[in-house]
Amino acid sequence: MDQLKLKAGNMATESSPLTTHVLDTASGLPAQGLCLRLSRLEAPCQQWMELRTSYTNLDGRCPGLLTPSQIKPGTYKLFFDTESYWKERGQESFYPYVEVVFTITKETQKFHVPLLLSPWSYTTYRGS
Repeated sequence: MDQLKLKAGNMATESSPLTTHVLDTASGLPAQGLCLRLSRLEAPCQQWMELRTSYTNLDGRCPGLLTPSQIKPGTYKLFFDTESYWKERGQESFYPYVEVVFTITKETQKFHVPLLLSPWSYTTYRGS
């Protein structure tokens, strides 16, 4: 595993209001080194603005996607590069990427977006 990828997943603070955790349900292990990008839908043109690119850490987590000062109400998107993740493992897969779009209405809340991933399916939900 590329050490730069693993470091990138650990760089953020634990006080982040937005986190994610990816589990590889095919192996029963955390999905480490999976690339993801966070974007926000910006008005008035309704264009996605990329806020951060990161990688999941050894535990499959990306704890600090936004700092408390960066979060604001709006529509956000987490893009998970699942194709590259599975190719690195020599595994064929059906979904080249997963996009999870969600709305933040109160910047004072915490948001956790887990992803359960296999080569042939995925599930997500609002975690705590």
